[in-house]
Amino acid sequence: MRLQHPDGTVVHLGYGTNVLPAEDVDGIVAQVGTYGDRLREHLGTDRVGLGMWLPAAAARRLASDLDAVSRLRDAIDEHGVEIVTLNAFPYAAFQDEVVKKRVYHPTWAERSRLDYTLDVARVLAALMPADAVRGSISTLPLAWRAPWLADRQSHAELHLKALAEGLAEVEAETGRTVRVAFEPEPGCVIETIAEAVERLDAVDRERIGVCLDLCHLAVGFEDATDALARLDAAGLDVVKVQPAAALVVDDPADPEARAALTSYSEDRFLHQVRQRVGQRLASRDDLPDALDGRRPLDDRSPWRVHFHVPVHADPAPPLRNSRDDLRASLAALLGGDTARTDHLEVETYTWSVLPDGAPADDDALAAGLAAELAWVRDELVGLGLTPLD
Repeated sequence: MRLQHPDGTVVHLGYGTNVLPAEDVDGIVAQVGTYGDRLREHLGTDRVGLGMWLPAAAARRLASDLDAVSRLRDAIDEHGVEIVTLNAFPYAAFQDEVVKKRVYHPTWAERSRLDYTLDVARVLAALMPADAVRGSISTLPLAWRAPWLADRQSHAELHLKALAEGLAEVEAETGRTVRVAFEPEPGCVIETIAEAVERLDAVDRERIGVCLDLCHLAVGFEDATDALARLDAAGLDVVKVQPAAALVVDDPADPEARAALTSYSEDRFLHQVRQRVGQRLASRDDLPDALDGRRPLDDRSPWRVHFHVPVHADPAPPLRNSRDDLRASLAALLGGDTARTDHLEVETYTWSVLPDGAPADDDALAAGLAAELAWVRDELVGLGLTPLD
């Protein structure tokens, strides 16, 4: 889906496929057909965007096998799919029974992370439509916060230099520009915008920037307008945005709220929790730790939970989602005279672990994903953008 900002920027909106479990090229091709057709039908559009997740093994094959990438390209064209952004955060097995902190490996201190990301860049250059100005890739915020000593930061900086050089080679070989966006996340080496500015100080700003996950921003009680000002001062671009909503607990002392929150405590993904206490944030690494761990969070002020919940639907009361923050962030990014990004990827990867149960089949899941895309599209139209598809 494409929309045009009043300044003339074409803004691409798609859905991230890390909600789906495919690990190989055959599975990814099948996803394009299944979800491309269903999403277009639900949305009434000729073209739908997918923010495709490529596991490392699939990325390696596609980057080295012209026949495989041609088959994927044919499926994209046949089913009315647009690919301008890829997700290279999870390395593999993102829908396994237990993921938790495994999602942060390999780190940017390891060569395998660099090789994987450059494979993804080569594939994206081959999949982008001819009229796309650029492509984008989201990646992890260097690593989980510990252990991260000076030697690991030094290795990461060398890999980021090599990343920029590799992206320049991709552009020279293909004529397509691909940029990589580091995604701040609670608990990671880059958790806040301030840490993004600090840790990415030496990067090539032409090719490397930031991915703003608006769920993560809300969990950290960060304001998008302030975030943009900090990034502007550092010369870092918002390469990509993920419109996503966090789980909000206004009164953690309420027994009903705690009972409802317990239903979101599950074994697959990590759900970091943050609470504002005066001028600082209290934090726990996972929801069970906050609820009944050795040092549970107190109940004197609201909690925000890193659990991506559907942006268009309210969780069961008395819980809610961070939709108000999401609206404010979208307004800061795209409601002004100048578009601050051109790639948006809705990324509620948690449909399989929602308390009400996973959608029954592909049709039900596609209907939910389409409802989220429609909500974001309508918000953007309300900000003055014009649908093009």
